[in-house]
Amino acid sequence: MPKAEEFAFGKSSNQPPILENYNLFASDAALQTAVEANGGAWNNEHAAAFGEILGNAETLELGNSANKNAPILKTHDRFGNRLDAVEFHPAYHELMRIGIENGTHSLSWTSEKNGAYTARSALAFLKQQVDEGTSCPLTMTFAVVPSLQIEPEIAAEWLPRILSNEYDERFIPAAEKRGATFGMAMTEPQGGSDVRANITFARKIKNGGYEITGRKWFCSAPMGDAFLVLAQTERGISCFLLPRFRPNGAKNAFHIQRLKDKLGNKSNASAEVEFHQSYAQIIGEEGRGVANIMEMVRHTRLDCAVGSAATLRRAVAESLHHCAHRLAFGKLLIDQPLMRNVLADLAVESEAATHFAFRLARGFDESKHSGEAKIFTRIATAIGKFWICKRAVHAVGEAMECLGGNGYVEESVLPRLYRDVPVNSIWEGSGSVQCLDVLRAMHKEPESVEVLLNEMKSASGANTNFDCFVRSVEKELLDANHLEFRARRVVEKLALALQAAVLLRNAPAFVGDAFCNSRLSDNYLSFGTLPTGVDAEKIINRAMPKTEEN
Repeated sequence: MPKAEEFAFGKSSNQPPILENYNLFASDAALQTAVEANGGAWNNEHAAAFGEILGNAETLELGNSANKNAPILKTHDRFGNRLDAVEFHPAYHELMRIGIENGTHSLSWTSEKNGAYTARSALAFLKQQVDEGTSCPLTMTFAVVPSLQIEPEIAAEWLPRILSNEYDERFIPAAEKRGATFGMAMTEPQGGSDVRANITFARKIKNGGYEITGRKWFCSAPMGDAFLVLAQTERGISCFLLPRFRPNGAKNAFHIQRLKDKLGNKSNASAEVEFHQSYAQIIGEEGRGVANIMEMVRHTRLDCAVGSAATLRRAVAESLHHCAHRLAFGKLLIDQPLMRNVLADLAVESEAATHFAFRLARGFDESKHSGEAKIFTRIATAIGKFWICKRAVHAVGEAMECLGGNGYVEESVLPRLYRDVPVNSIWEGSGSVQCLDVLRAMHKEPESVEVLLNEMKSASGANTNFDCFVRSVEKELLDANHLEFRARRVVEKLALALQAAVLLRNAPAFVGDAFCNSRLSDNYLSFGTLPTGVDAEKIINRAMPKTEEN
């Protein structure tokens, strides 16, 4: 029975310190290994400096503030004129400034060094851990570049603006700004992912431009300076650049009808919009809209995988930190065998997601000069987007449970991460869309199957369970019966084999073996089911965020 003097009213005991004032890059061994293995270590000094900024208590609080103070839509000004502007909390603008000044949107395009995609993905990975919402406009701005490059004149006008590392939040024509950001508007109420069902249409006008009329159900980053938009022409679905202001400086007829009330991603505005003969310029040929905007979508899918891996890392770091400081039943949670199994299992999942995401980034780098890399990256990005994003939802929920009731309280960051993480699984094509894209790639490029198998077999001999599993994957791929019905099963096995291969090649053996011996040999479905013999202590120590307290 405690004595009265042992109670400290107003101050709780046995509560872990807040995880803050630590370097998000320097304290993440898995991230450093993945960056090194995939050719981006030349930017480590910058990444470490960025990680220091992002781990500061003040910066972490910006993420909290931006999400507590949601964007506000201003449809009209005081005189009844269309305004169509979104007001953001100052924390949002500060996070945008930090992200843009550090090149999270631009480094892939402004650096001529090998591994530029990998180096830039490291910056995006770090930034994502502070706030999901501001990552959306940064990703859009990063990803739009290859689509714009289809039209050299448009690229020459817009690329200097969007590759600028200056954030300019002013609502004025892009030509007058120090930097610009992009958004996207593809889907419509009647079609969703089936964009060929779109009915928004474009009519050519005298000056070579187009006028677009229609409605979009989801517009990402509606305060962007311009958007890629799909619309019907006489030759079919086409891709357009639609700016917020017309060439003469007048506001374009881009009407924001309402902001979506979303589950998470609260700091970011997502909108329903209407176009009323809005001015636009075509990207590429009429009728080639899906192919042309897919150049942007492939890059946003990379960021979905990187972003989900990053959110998972933040959640696992929080759970490890909590359990390293919280006493229960006479000893620290982290020292209790069953909790050690859960934490080690989560750490393995996080490292597998990180390594797979950065292997995809390297694929984008190598695709510039390798046909085989291009084939691998086209199919593997859909596989990675499907699996990393889906597993992260489950794993973040488990990480929240590690904190118990504290993890379910809004003052903890875990509820925000839990709400945020599903968006990457849905955005840019849900799980089934990704699986169908994998089947489509296998059909259009049969050599992609061999390329995937070569990637897996590059790690042959490192683990018996892995070798057995790769043989089962090969058998699965050779079975053409009911392939669409089996698509998720096939893609899941491909993802597991690719994750295992990259871990066996690049991660410490105690991580790669733990992954293979738990994911590839048994059918346990919950975290905390690692087999005996796994070196949980080494796994946990490797994943533990390093602060002054631990």
